[in-house]
Amino acid sequence: MKKFTLSAFAVFSVGVGAACGGEAETTSGDSETNGGEEVSGTIEFGVAPWTSTVPPTEVAAVVLEDMGYETEQTEADVGAVYTGLSRGDLDVFMDAWFPMHNSYMDEYSDTIEETALSYTDASQGWTVPTYVEEIDSLEDIHGNEDLFNGEMYGIEEGAEVTEISRDLIDGEGFDMEQVVSSEGGMLSEVTRHIANEEPIVFYGWRPHSMFNNFDLKVLEDQAEYFEIADVKVVSNKDFAEEKPEAYEFLSNWYMPLEDVEAMIVEIENEDRDPREVAEEWVDENEGIVNEWLGQ
Repeated sequence: MKKFTLSAFAVFSVGVGAACGGEAETTSGDSETNGGEEVSGTIEFGVAPWTSTVPPTEVAAVVLEDMGYETEQTEADVGAVYTGLSRGDLDVFMDAWFPMHNSYMDEYSDTIEETALSYTDASQGWTVPTYVEEIDSLEDIHGNEDLFNGEMYGIEEGAEVTEISRDLIDGEGFDMEQVVSSEGGMLSEVTRHIANEEPIVFYGWRPHSMFNNFDLKVLEDQAEYFEIADVKVVSNKDFAEEKPEAYEFLSNWYMPLEDVEAMIVEIENEDRDPREVAEEWVDENEGIVNEWLGQ
């Protein structure tokens, strides 16, 4: 991976490390010295259990480690990520979806701030395979709940979209229940149903490899429940003062939705290591990285 000359920043000198899991672990390497100044610092990433969180987190970690920071990743449900940000246990979250996460920002407005806009036009909502020809909108589900055995498949408890789907079921008066598990559990059901060309309705969103793997359609008439999302970077309000160079870099962050989705496909479908995919993206997008770094 190329090294970047960080003329806009005083650069930090620390070991390089990254980990993910229920508790963060740190692997340290040799420290770096740049511009004659040595400063240590660790960037704590919150990581939600969604595939869309992985590429931006890994790319940001690659650049931050090249600047000289150490990084750690802590996996948790999204509610716990926001709690960690509010307490200062975590520094930054690269996959905040708005307006769905407005409730978290309202609750933690004194301690968390929006740092950058990553990408726009992230579509989401109840989704079906295209072979379910009779269902194109929420309206079409009325009276056809039995087509789906009265079940809609969602992701984990604690996700804002899980509550939105419950509100949708109640608001539309559907005779259905939401089956809640995880992204992986939901996708297993999607894969099983589609293999047998059985009807299924589930929560879908972009960027995600599901739209590359299957022929899907997001149902019409969902604007009352699911809005087109803006995906942002959010951080603890002390982050800018404590790690100003890292904050400056992340405040310039953006990443095309198509690039996020392409990396997800490489990681999920081609079984590539997320860090290798991120390093490759950084090498191939030096112009964007230089913009982030103010060069």
